[in-house]
Amino acid sequence: MYAMMAKVFANVAKCVVDKFGEAGQEAMMNGVGTFGEERGRDIARRAAAVGKPNTMDNYLSNYDMGRSELFEYETLFHPTEIEQSFTKCAFAEQWKQDGMEDYGILYCHMIDPSIAKGYNPNFEVVHDQYVLKEGTCHFRFQMKEEV
Repeated sequence: MYAMMAKVFANVAKCVVDKFGEAGQEAMMNGVGTFGEERGRDIARRAAAVGKPNTMDNYLSNYDMGRSELFEYETLFHPTEIEQSFTKCAFAEQWKQDGMEDYGILYCHMIDPSIAKGYNPNFEVVHDQYVLKEGTCHFRFQMKEEV
C-alpha cells in the first residue's frame, strides 16, 4: 500500500508541476499541508478517545500509521523532544526506484510538520535531513511553550 500511495502522489505531483511549475509545487505542498493537519487532528481525537491529552508524550502512541519492516528507524525520547531517525522509508524507496525524487520531496517537506500542527498547534517538527537527500530522515518533535 505504501508503494501505491507513493506512486499516486508522485504521478499527480509530476502532472501538476509539469503544467504549473513553481505554482504547481506550491499547490502540491499546500495540499499535503491540509492533508497532514487533518491527520493530526484525527490523531488528537484518537488520544482523546482513550482519555489522553494531545501532548508530546501521547503523539506516537496514538499515531495513525503503523510501521512495518518497510521502515527502519530509531526513536529517542528526551525531556523536551522526541528525536527520530529513519534510515529506510517505503515512500522514499519507491520514489527513488521510479526516479520521482523531485516530486516525492514535496510530500516530505510538508507532511510531518503539518501532522504535528494539526495534532497540537504548539507542536513543531524540525525535519533537517531527508532520506531522499542525505539518506536519513531526521526529526525533532518539540512542544512550544504556549504564549
